[in-house]
Amino acid sequence: MDSNFKRTLMLENYERPFHKGLLDDNTYISLNKNNSSCIDSFNIQLKMEDGKIKDIRFDGEACAIATSSMSISISKLIGKTKEEALNIIENYEKMIDEKDYNKDILEELNAYEDIYKQPSRKKCATLGIEGIKDLINKEK
Repeated sequence: MDSNFKRTLMLENYERPFHKGLLDDNTYISLNKNNSSCIDSFNIQLKMEDGKIKDIRFDGEACAIATSSMSISISKLIGKTKEEALNIIENYEKMIDEKDYNKDILEELNAYEDIYKQPSRKKCATLGIEGIKDLINKEK
């Protein structure tokens, strides 16, 4: 993935994040995920329906990497089954940790493939998707 495209993708998803804003709807499960070493903090909502992720919402204050990775993750995970979503998340986490992963299923999430070069930013890049994984695993 071209570095200019990565930068543009991240900036667009930071400035206009997908599904930002929480809903007052008790059919969603929710949690707060924050980074203890900085200001990054997300309130995340997830709605499963018929075995698939129907919706994911978030709000909070976070850096460009955390916000953009959350936005791209949400757009990638909506419509997936629990198993499909957990597979994507596992591959994303492997990429961030410099382990073997399936690049093809990550699509736009590959924009974060160089985060390992900035170890202090790994938590930023995984904060949102870890919260989503926690919510998926809470679902029965």
